[in-house]
Amino acid sequence: MEAIFGSLHLLGAIFIHGPMTIFPMTAMRAIRTGNTASAATLTKSTNLFSWLSLIVALFGAALVSFVDPADNLRFGTPWLAASIALYTVAVTLSLAVVVPALRRATAGIGTDGKKSYGLVAASSGIVALLLAAVIVLMVWRP
Repeated sequence: MEAIFGSLHLLGAIFIHGPMTIFPMTAMRAIRTGNTASAATLTKSTNLFSWLSLIVALFGAALVSFVDPADNLRFGTPWLAASIALYTVAVTLSLAVVVPALRRATAGIGTDGKKSYGLVAASSGIVALLLAAVIVLMVWRP
């Protein structure tokens, strides 16, 4: 079971967190070029993949429960607790800041859409860095 949940957790991280990180950056290009339809689609996709990322967390939680007890891995293990905290901040930032800012920027294309552009760039960049830190912690396991 550990191998199954480990694989599902890793696949989810790749195929859900990847798009969640890249879509806002692609949406910024659509906003710059005035492509409202593309920006709207990418905004909806960012929102969807941010919510779907909870599946990755669930697979990770399941994985922890199936790890060999000799590995001494618990939710309170420092690197795992830090990973959970960083992930929580990343998803919250994506849903509470990135997605609303993308919606405002998309709605304002052609008028004042670039007002939210800086917020999208900064907050989505922070989300990407937080998720990168989670990956480093998951691989390194300090």
